[in-house]
Amino acid sequence: MQLKQIHAHMLRTSRFCDPYTASKLLTAYAISSCSCLIYAKNVFNQIPQPNLYCWNTLIRGYASSSDPTQSFLIFLHMLHSCSEFPNKFTFPFLFKAASRLKVLHLGSVLHGMVIKASLSSDLFILNSLINFYGSSGAPDLAHRVFTNMPGKDVVSWNAMINAFALGGLPDKALLLFQEMEMKDVKPNVITMVSVLSACAKKIDLEFGRWICSYIENNGFTEHLILNNAMLDMYVKCGCINDAKDLFNKMSEKDIVSWTTMLDGHAKLGNYDEAHCIFDAMPHKWTAAWNALISAYEQNGKPRVALSLFHEMQLSKDAKPDEVTLICALCASAQLGAIDFGHWIHVYIKKHDINLNCHLATSLLDMYAKCGNLNKAMEVFHAVERKDVYVWSAMIGALAMYGQGKAALDLFSSMLEAYIKPNAVTFTNILCACNHAGLVNEGEQLFEQMEPLYGIVPQIQHYVCVVDIFGRAGLLEKAASFIEKMPIPPTAAVWGALLGACSRHGNVELAELAYQNLLELEPCNHGAFVLLSNIYAKAGDWEKVSNLRKLMRDSDVKKEPWCSSIDVNGIVHEFLVGDNSHPFSQKIYSKLDEISEKFKPIGYKPDMSNLLQLSEEDNLMEQSLNVHSEKLAIAFGLISTASSQPIRIVKNIRICGDCHAFAKLVSQLYDRDILLRDRYRFHHFRGGKCSCLDYW
Repeated sequence: MQLKQIHAHMLRTSRFCDPYTASKLLTAYAISSCSCLIYAKNVFNQIPQPNLYCWNTLIRGYASSSDPTQSFLIFLHMLHSCSEFPNKFTFPFLFKAASRLKVLHLGSVLHGMVIKASLSSDLFILNSLINFYGSSGAPDLAHRVFTNMPGKDVVSWNAMINAFALGGLPDKALLLFQEMEMKDVKPNVITMVSVLSACAKKIDLEFGRWICSYIENNGFTEHLILNNAMLDMYVKCGCINDAKDLFNKMSEKDIVSWTTMLDGHAKLGNYDEAHCIFDAMPHKWTAAWNALISAYEQNGKPRVALSLFHEMQLSKDAKPDEVTLICALCASAQLGAIDFGHWIHVYIKKHDINLNCHLATSLLDMYAKCGNLNKAMEVFHAVERKDVYVWSAMIGALAMYGQGKAALDLFSSMLEAYIKPNAVTFTNILCACNHAGLVNEGEQLFEQMEPLYGIVPQIQHYVCVVDIFGRAGLLEKAASFIEKMPIPPTAAVWGALLGACSRHGNVELAELAYQNLLELEPCNHGAFVLLSNIYAKAGDWEKVSNLRKLMRDSDVKKEPWCSSIDVNGIVHEFLVGDNSHPFSQKIYSKLDEISEKFKPIGYKPDMSNLLQLSEEDNLMEQSLNVHSEKLAIAFGLISTASSQPIRIVKNIRICGDCHAFAKLVSQLYDRDILLRDRYRFHHFRGGKCSCLDYW
């Protein structure tokens, strides 16, 4: 209000016509603590002939705003309207805007303009340029600028160290810090924060502790930002006790301090400690709720995460923000809780929350994983400016449903939209080829990754290719592919080959894959099960018996088989042979009814993929009858209207018998059943499944 009074006074006294006075008012509106950019732009538009300082001020204001794109629109207007050429103050603000937009080619154009304007030796501009390239994921370009600088100050070194840390090159960041020391450049607080960040990313506790000692021995005064960086390093390196000691000594703590400790305890499974930290907080900030909800969601406890979300809504001190909603959507996706996920979608619309790319990706993923591909596609088309993650998520959704051709078409549309694919895109498109049996297309895409798109294949891409060959029965080709891998094969690679051998009954290669897998993961329950089943199919009962004994002697723990179903917004979970559900009696009665209906059509349980724990067929058949997904299907039949699809999520791969069971139930009861296992979706309707084929 006071600024508006000053503005009115300037207009009455004609002082607004003075460029210097007008620029001071513009500065107050654009970049001060009480800034209002809309009003600042109106003030700017009233200035008869704004000078370069005014243009720079408005560009600077928008560079730090929620809409940095405006900085470039103003800049373009300036090039056409201002008699003065951009100076050394203009470009750093533009580089900041480009950093926030993460548009590499935009910054590269600005870099060219800097050279053309003969400003390429200005230290302020070059430091901003390093920051831009670093935050845009191009540390190599940042280093090129750094290396060619005629002179460097501590800000230059800090920017380059941070660029390496942000770019996933912590080793180079730490080496550069050591080089900085050798050149007698005195580090400051920002330097130490960047170096600690690199230690955290490298998970180098030894060097991190040395840095903490360096800070203590070199006269750095206690600084909140520095303490928080040390806390973060200790937590990410898994040293919660050192973090706790430092936290207790800190004279000043902020939201970052508290949430770092909370997150550290939660990720280590110390949930009681995490709750103690949360309860001790002087104020329950939204960020604190987010840290706790996220910790549970990311550590396989989605039900608790959603419970906390409900609790947060009752709190007077915190309101869900974008991060909260993303965590809640991810938890809903894990559980298959489509009703709750849809409620969040309605909440977003009701509160007029901007459906940005991060939120859209999570929403799309939730609908896809909860069995509603059409809604996922609706969300995808509703996003006006799609980034690579939105495109990748939609490709992944199509892959999950076995729609390989549609995924390839979408990938082509993505390229036509000038969106460059990333490593996630290729993981999803290779999965799409895998699930749809598109061997040639998958192999070709993999071979194009590095030469055509500049993406070095990572281990998950190799796993996909092994699975593509394996599912197609090209086992020798899959084994040869593994031998030629430029990086050591992981347990996932050998697991993919072992799974393929199980499908196609290749005992010799299965034993090779099993041995390599067990060397990497000696307690992998799945490896024992798959090899046991391969021996059983081959009729080698002696080896089955030996494996059973080895499992007992090794005390191998199997992952609990669990299926969940969302009914009227409540998620119900079932284990194998579960009797704990309130409707257990009705569920088992329904299973008996189903068994009676199956008899006239000649259904026989498929025990070929059941771990041979018993030599008596009737006991094995009883075990099959109470698989968790069968219990969930039976519950769905008695708890949902006949017009509703039955949506089920299983934490491991569905077995062959349950797959056949779901097909027959969908036919006999005229129901749609959507079952998502660890790898993909199976849509059962009228006795058929939409997936390519189970095996």
